[in-house]
Amino acid sequence: MECGPVVNHLSEESSPYLLLHAHNPVDWYPWSAAAIERARTENKPIFLSIGYSTCYWCHVMERESFSDPAIAERMNRDFVNIKVDREERPDIDEIYMAATQILTQQGGWPNSLFLTPDLKPFFAGTYFPPEDRHGLPSFSMVLGSLSSAWADRRDDVNEQAASVAAAMSRALELRDSPSDRVPSTSLVNRSVQDLRSRFDSTWGGFGGAPKFPSPSNLLLLKEVAAGHNDASEMLEKTLGAMGRGGIHDQVGGGFHRYSTDREWLVPHFEKMLYDNGLLLETYAGFWKQSRDPEIERIVRRTVRFLHREMIDPTGGLWSAIDAETDGHEGAYYVWTDDELRRVLGEEDVSFLAPIFGFSGSPTFEGKFQILHLSSSLQDQAKRRHMSFEELDDQTSTALERLFDARASRSRPATDDKILADWNGMAIAGLAVAGDIFGEKDWIQLADSAAKFVLSELRPEGALRHSWRGGKLGPAAFLSDYVFLVHGLLALAGANDEDQWLQVALELTREQIDRLADPNGGFYVAAESDDVLFRSKEVIDGAVPGANAVAVLNLVDLFEATRDPGWLEIAEQALRVFGAPAERHPAAFKTLALATKRYHEAIGDDTELVDSGEEVVGFGSRHEVVTENVVTADLTVYPGDTRELRSFRLHVDVAPGWHLYAPGTDQSEFRPVRLVGVDVELLEVTFPEGKSFSYSKDEEEVAVYLGCFEILGEIRTGGESRGSLRLEYQACEIGRCLAPAEIELPIGD
Repeated sequence: MECGPVVNHLSEESSPYLLLHAHNPVDWYPWSAAAIERARTENKPIFLSIGYSTCYWCHVMERESFSDPAIAERMNRDFVNIKVDREERPDIDEIYMAATQILTQQGGWPNSLFLTPDLKPFFAGTYFPPEDRHGLPSFSMVLGSLSSAWADRRDDVNEQAASVAAAMSRALELRDSPSDRVPSTSLVNRSVQDLRSRFDSTWGGFGGAPKFPSPSNLLLLKEVAAGHNDASEMLEKTLGAMGRGGIHDQVGGGFHRYSTDREWLVPHFEKMLYDNGLLLETYAGFWKQSRDPEIERIVRRTVRFLHREMIDPTGGLWSAIDAETDGHEGAYYVWTDDELRRVLGEEDVSFLAPIFGFSGSPTFEGKFQILHLSSSLQDQAKRRHMSFEELDDQTSTALERLFDARASRSRPATDDKILADWNGMAIAGLAVAGDIFGEKDWIQLADSAAKFVLSELRPEGALRHSWRGGKLGPAAFLSDYVFLVHGLLALAGANDEDQWLQVALELTREQIDRLADPNGGFYVAAESDDVLFRSKEVIDGAVPGANAVAVLNLVDLFEATRDPGWLEIAEQALRVFGAPAERHPAAFKTLALATKRYHEAIGDDTELVDSGEEVVGFGSRHEVVTENVVTADLTVYPGDTRELRSFRLHVDVAPGWHLYAPGTDQSEFRPVRLVGVDVELLEVTFPEGKSFSYSKDEEEVAVYLGCFEILGEIRTGGESRGSLRLEYQACEIGRCLAPAEIELPIGD
């Protein structure tokens, strides 16, 4: 008897990512009541794997581990296995990414977690190889260890899960009481200063490798650039460097996900709709200020890319294009020297090579070239005694030949699901760019996408999150409402049609009815039995924080209608989120922008300053919270004399919290410091911290987790025994406590 292919519980799903796993030997379930009930009935832990269709390492783990019958057998025997598309369930993704960051102080996809049947995580990681490799344990070893822990040390597992869940609750639920005031516009100054402190003055962008576009940073800088020299410089250099680099597809237009290096040269090759929609809006807005022809070139190429490669025949826009082809990352986009000569001919290679950076050694994997502008086209035109337009025309003709040759290659997969929020970002980008450049066809593309989303993702008047092949996804999340409303408002401004404003008003009222918190702000999703927490997304990540965009929309609705009720709702949200934003301005760029726009709307605009603003001292900007999250134990050893002695200071940090290591270049946070009181510190040795960042787009800093020890020598004077004072500031994802200290007597 012939057997058909293996089919698991994902076979009826519409998500391309879930369908990729539908024929794995793993007995996968989608996130569902049936899967959760099975875990509870059989008293098994849950293995939760979260990824998305254009995630390179998600594909690698699918091939290496989830397709392996031996690994699958162990997964099926000891766990209930759930697969989630993060793009379809951003609420689940946010909750369990917070858990991974708490447990490992880093995050990424695939996100691999192990949960108790009541959905509390007790272990997490990202990619695991099939065998021990590069310091990572094999996935089989992880499965075996956690299965044994569940069987033999259940109490320890449950204790760990409860501790992590408590830390997740603090991080996600933002339970700060509303402040008695809205933050001042000084929050914008502090946000710009933070960007200045991390700005790469050579290559643009913020921090080192890897470098992300971080649209929230760029949108803030664009908003304030006209009156702020620092912001203007950072924006111009960053947009220019990105446009010249390999992160911008020089052949086909559009932007890849991020750069693996500081110079924006070697990208991670996936292309996301949200990046391109947000960057299109940013570049078009900057061109309005600068009239830079190179910025215009990037705008036009990005629109062509969206039109050619991302628009469904229905009018909606697809989600993403994969990074890999046939298992090889970047294969569709890179070139060998022989391929370039064959397509272009020796004469054009000689002409183009110095312009597009392929005259030297290969720039990718030692054998491939990634096209990038070695310097601006304007500078290169001057060196050739040509106008910018002449050089652009000549290079464009050659690039079209490369594009045609590339089109004959096997294409990377396209995730063709249509998401309400990402379409909203693209609608805004197309509408804003079309309005600024006077291109009615671009506005028409935005118009068609809006009509599709509103007709197909809004059955019976209720917005849904996703659509693919006629099948609808879950009810809309906060990001769907706010980004779609943002796009509709941009479209209303571009084509002067009142219908878009009316729909924006309807959707915002629906958003308030379903997701508003009476204390202020909005939950990510409606209340549900299958999620641990109702979080409030406000921190900026790959896209601007949804609650911050909600405030921007509310201010726009007030300006369009003059109804003060919209400002009242905006004010409530700013009172709730203002305190964490003032503690962590690095993570709240969009909320800083929303704060500025709110003050302008009420006629209380404060002039921005480039530098020299008085910075509030440590402690005064942080709410005092009396939580005992750090303990310390001092041991002083006998010495040759009573005055000269060595010591060991053991410090314990509660789960989910971290301290900043000495030398951390962060003006907002106080790193660990040891001070001698009536004693002389002769030598102090601090351990090396672990790399950490609040989001994938932020620069990493060094922190202490769990426990660590400080060693050193002291000299006491006379009869005074003195003490050591440990100074620190404890932080977790989403908030920091006030700077604190522990006094430790030296004793006899």
